[in-house]
Amino acid sequence: MTKTMTFNAFGKNDIRGIYGEDITEELFYYVGKGYVKYLENKTGLKPKEIWISVSRDARVHSESLAKVLIKGITHSGANVINLELVPTPIGYYSEFTSYPETISNDCKIQGALIVTASHNPPEYNGLKMTFNRNSLNEEEIKKVKEYTEQMMSIDSASVKHGESRLYNIVPQYIDFIISKFGRIGQGIKVVVDCANGTAGVVAPKLYKDIGCEVIELYTEPDGNFPNHHPNPSDLSTLEDIKQKVIETKANIGIAFDGDSDRLGVIDSEGNALTGDKLLYIYANDVIKDLSIRGEKPVIVSEVKCSQVLFDQIEAEGGKAIMAKTGHGYIKSKMKETGAILAGEMSGHMFFKDRYYGFDDAIYAGARIIEVIAKHKINNPDFKLNQLLTPFKKVCTLEEVRYKCPNELKKQVLEEIKSRINENENIFDTKINDIVTLDGLRIIFPDGFALIRQSNTEPVFTLRFEAKTKTKATNYKKTMMSLLDECINKASQEVK
Repeated sequence: MTKTMTFNAFGKNDIRGIYGEDITEELFYYVGKGYVKYLENKTGLKPKEIWISVSRDARVHSESLAKVLIKGITHSGANVINLELVPTPIGYYSEFTSYPETISNDCKIQGALIVTASHNPPEYNGLKMTFNRNSLNEEEIKKVKEYTEQMMSIDSASVKHGESRLYNIVPQYIDFIISKFGRIGQGIKVVVDCANGTAGVVAPKLYKDIGCEVIELYTEPDGNFPNHHPNPSDLSTLEDIKQKVIETKANIGIAFDGDSDRLGVIDSEGNALTGDKLLYIYANDVIKDLSIRGEKPVIVSEVKCSQVLFDQIEAEGGKAIMAKTGHGYIKSKMKETGAILAGEMSGHMFFKDRYYGFDDAIYAGARIIEVIAKHKINNPDFKLNQLLTPFKKVCTLEEVRYKCPNELKKQVLEEIKSRINENENIFDTKINDIVTLDGLRIIFPDGFALIRQSNTEPVFTLRFEAKTKTKATNYKKTMMSLLDECINKASQEVK
C-alpha cells in the first residue's frame, strides 16, 4: 500500500469523491483499519469481538473498494459479514436483524460500512458509516479520519486475521417487509424504475410479493448507468417512468436513486411529486393513525420545504420541526426530538413509525402503496393528487442552483443578510421573520425566499414561494439581483 494520498473525500455526512483521485483502494484499506480503531474506542471491545457488515452499490469500482476495505478490517483483527451488492438501507438493516448460527454464534453488529456514492455520476464513489444503529455525524467522521491517518503512520507489517463471511440478507429483508404489509398492494399497478442501481435486487420482487402488478424499468444493476442518471430529484431522469405510468395507466410510479435510500414518486397523471408533497402525504397518514390514540406525532423536515408542509402538519394535529438540509442533520434532529417521521426535498424519507428510523426508499415505496390501498377501499377511483389540495393555494418556483466559489459563499451570505437587515422593504413586502438555521429563510406573510450554501457543491440553493406566481417571481428577481451584487463585491475584495 502506498501512503501518498489525500483525505479530501471525508465530508460532513460520509466519505465521497472521484474514484482514482480522492477515492482509492489504498485509502479504503486504511479507512477499514481506522474504523476498527474508532469502534474499539467507542465500545471498549477488542478487535476479535467486533463484527462489521460491509455492503456495496453497483458502481464498477465498488467491488474492488469493498474487497480492500474488508482486508483493512480483518487485518486489524475485526470480523466482517459481507453482504455484497445490496441497497444502502439493507446495510442499515443489517444492524437491526439477527443472523443464523451458520454465520456467527450470537453475532452483534457494531457498525455498517456501505461502499456507495448514492446518486453521483459513475466516476464517483464513497463510503457511508454507522455505529450503534446511527449514521456517523460530522464530528464522528472527523474521528475516523484521525484514526485512519494514525493507521497509515504505523508499520502494518504485523497483520492480524479476522473473519469474513458471506451472507445473502435479501430474502430475510423481503420477508421482514412482507410481515409489515401482507398483500396490501393487491389491485395496484406500479411502475418501478431502479435506474440500474441497487433497488433492482429487491424492489420489483418485494412489490410483487405484497400483491402489486409491477412494470419494471432498468432493473439490472449496472454501474455505468446506461439509461439515465440515478437521481430521481433531477426531473430530467423521470421522463421514461412518467411516460410508462401514463401508457400503462398505472396507479403510481416509484423511481430510485443509485443506492436506494431516496425515491421519487410519480402520480397517475404523470406528475412528479416534490419531496415536501410526498412527506405531507406520509404525514397526513401517520397523523390520522396516531390521533386515534390521542398522540401528537413530531415530524421533521428541512429548510427547503414549502411552508404549506409545516403549516398543514400543525393544522392537522402534528408538531412540525424544521432542520438543516442533509440526511445526517435530519437523523440527528429526529433523535433529539423523538420524531417518528422525517423527510427531505431530495427524497430521503425516514420512518420511525412502524420501522427503524433510517432512510429506506424501498420501505417508503411500500408505505405509499399502502396509502393508495387505504384510500381505494372507500374510493376505487382514488388518485394520489387528491391529497395535495393544500399545495394548490401557493405557487412554488423550481429550485435555483446559483454557482459561487466555495471560498466566497460565507462572505456573500453575510453580506446579503446585512443588506436585508439594513433595508427591511428590500422585497417590497413585510418580512415576518428570518430563519438562520441553514442559510437565510426569509418569511413573508404570503410565502418565503430561501438562500443556503450547498454542503457538497460550489453553489447556492434558492427557493421561492408565494400565493401568486407574480409575487414569487418578484422575490426571485430581488434575491438574484442581490446575489449578483454581493458575489461581484466579494470577488473584487478577494482580488
